[in-house]
Amino acid sequence: MALAAHGKPMALGELAKAGGITAGKAHPYLVSFLNVGFVTQEAASGRYELGPLALQVGLAKLQQLDPVKEAAPHVSDLAIRTEQSVAVVVWGNAGPVVVRLVEPTHPMHVNLRTGTVMSLSNTATGRLFAAFLPPKVVENFLATDMSRLGLHADPKQSDHQKLDAELAEIRRRGMARTLGEPIPGINAFSAPVFDFEGNIVLAITVMGPLGTFEEAWDGKIAQALRKCCEEISTELGYGKQRIAV
Repeated sequence: MALAAHGKPMALGELAKAGGITAGKAHPYLVSFLNVGFVTQEAASGRYELGPLALQVGLAKLQQLDPVKEAAPHVSDLAIRTEQSVAVVVWGNAGPVVVRLVEPTHPMHVNLRTGTVMSLSNTATGRLFAAFLPPKVVENFLATDMSRLGLHADPKQSDHQKLDAELAEIRRRGMARTLGEPIPGINAFSAPVFDFEGNIVLAITVMGPLGTFEEAWDGKIAQALRKCCEEISTELGYGKQRIAV
């Protein structure tokens, strides 16, 4: 619909032109839409915009979307374009868990498969979730993870301060990266997918061997990953108008 695509109130003539019909033919449709609340009309300008019914229908559709299903074709295309392994990761009861793994023509020989739970503090994927989830959600997971790795769980200690700085950098860049860790010789980028409420619902992680993996923040792999996550987030309604229910 033209109003949804335009994003701003439109005049009758603009709507008619967008629909390829005359203003005389467009007006009866708009009257019907006004009566059911699908559109509203500004009193001062006479321009039309989406009404409460349209927003409720859109919200209902967004709530029915399955992030993993929506991501599937994008992730497959990303693996082809980057020629690297791509993982789709969700936040589970035990932390970040791989729910889909797409391998390139020559797969990596690492112990990573569907169902793998990833470290929160020493993987790109884990750090991404730690950066974008509410602190209270990941607090206990981080303490347990750091203790398991022999790091300091005390927030006054340097390991925790270093991690806080890394998480701030991830939020600034909108992406996490690891080079040769925790698996020697394997690099990774991880970027977030957001839903219509602005919550992180997926991490998309691209991984590959040091020799073929472009590690630059503005390189081919990073740019392709960023674009992929932006497209999925858009399909899930991220950035669109939110309404109260």
